[in-house]
Amino acid sequence: MGSVSELCVSSLQTFLCPAVKPLEQAPVPDDLTPEEQQELENIRRRKQELLEDIQRLKDEIAEVTSEIENLGSTEERKNMQRNKQVAMGRKKFNMDPKKGIQFLIENDLLKNTSDDIAQFLYKGEGLNKTAIGDYLGERDEFNIQVLHAFVELHEFTDLNLVQALRQFLWSFRLPGEAQKIDRMMEAFAQRYCQCNPGVFQSTDTCYILSFAIIMLNTSLHNPNVKDKPTVERFISMNRGINDGGDLPEDLLRNLYESIKNEPFKIPEDDGNDLTHTFFNPDREGWLLKLGGRVKTWKRRWFILTDNCLYYFEYTTDKEPRGIIPLENLSIKEVEDKKPNCFELFIPDNKDQVIKACKTEADGRVVEGNHTFYRISAPTAEEKEEWMNSIKAAISRDPFYEMLAARKKKVSSMKRH
Repeated sequence: MGSVSELCVSSLQTFLCPAVKPLEQAPVPDDLTPEEQQELENIRRRKQELLEDIQRLKDEIAEVTSEIENLGSTEERKNMQRNKQVAMGRKKFNMDPKKGIQFLIENDLLKNTSDDIAQFLYKGEGLNKTAIGDYLGERDEFNIQVLHAFVELHEFTDLNLVQALRQFLWSFRLPGEAQKIDRMMEAFAQRYCQCNPGVFQSTDTCYILSFAIIMLNTSLHNPNVKDKPTVERFISMNRGINDGGDLPEDLLRNLYESIKNEPFKIPEDDGNDLTHTFFNPDREGWLLKLGGRVKTWKRRWFILTDNCLYYFEYTTDKEPRGIIPLENLSIKEVEDKKPNCFELFIPDNKDQVIKACKTEADGRVVEGNHTFYRISAPTAEEKEEWMNSIKAAISRDPFYEMLAARKKKVSSMKRH
């Protein structure tokens, strides 16, 4: 038989080692008093209750473990589905920015707040830089809020203007519409002046100088521009823009040298491969062109394509003798000894030399010297056709127009 203490030890071992086959329950000794028998019965009952509790805990643990495993696989599926929807939203954005943003919001992938959307555009993962620029440039009130939130994500503190522009212009691609560019560069100028108080007298100064730097970059690094502006010319161009005063020459020289040593890296989403320039032109044919310095008429083969007018000496020439970009030009019919004449010129500034280039006989490419281009067509009908085609191809470079408008605004404010 066993004593009460031995029975207690046996019960405890069974509890602590439930996996071990429990000892057979010993019979109740005959020599136990009624109190001891009651105590033994209580111990056996408590043991049974504890074993039942352990089994319940095991069952609950198994249930929770199963739920966790199922939850893991469910979360994984959810993440996979979310990633697919995000990828689809990016594709939609690249095709139509507004529809892409709407899709992401409707699927709870973006919050419908300017800050959240700005963060999404700033990260730019898988997004087309042109599409980002188009969305940021929209005039809707909400888009403007997104634009300002987007610009706020850029840190320009202690950067010179060229460094800040490099960072800003790499995060998207400037759209072609003047009003969009104006809003975006206005926001940039405000942010730069906020990060660097005291550098410029006003945001207008920062705005004007920013455009001057962008145009300097084009002039210094575009191979078609042979007459490269000097630092002295750059300084002269920017006289009086600081609320009527001049900016420090050292500042302008540093900006000039920075651009000269390293051009802007502008993101290109759609290639401008000039090897295909002359395929499928808008119009081509023989025309007579009046010379610049020497006023003689010469027969040239003209090709109109990509908003430029190219002319060749022979149709078999691989390189044009001259290139006339049509940006900011106007066209009109004129009377001349030659019949069927029309003229390309700069409106409101007829004495200004048109930005064009030509190839000399020795192969040197030089800047053109025409204040106007006078051209004669073989027939009146061809003159009309050429004029209509050129009118359709003439584009406005928003940089020049906006820079002129802002300088005019500053000048007007100074007078008042």
